[in-house]
Amino acid sequence: MNNDERLLWEDGDVECVMISCCSGAELQVRRIGSETNDGILLRELYPTKSDLYERARELRTESLRRFA
Repeated sequence: MNNDERLLWEDGDVECVMISCCSGAELQVRRIGSETNDGILLRELYPTKSDLYERARELRTESLRRFA
């Protein structure tokens, strides 16, 4: 299984990434530099990348202070 990770945006010490594989895509909002699951602040699964991109745009426009 080959997982691709793509940075979608970052804001301060928080980043939003897409991890895709053959079964769909996962959106993660996490603390930059965290290499453990403890750094993941939000994790959502999507059947298509287009749904994930739409959600990432929504998160980007919201206030991310709740993740800080």
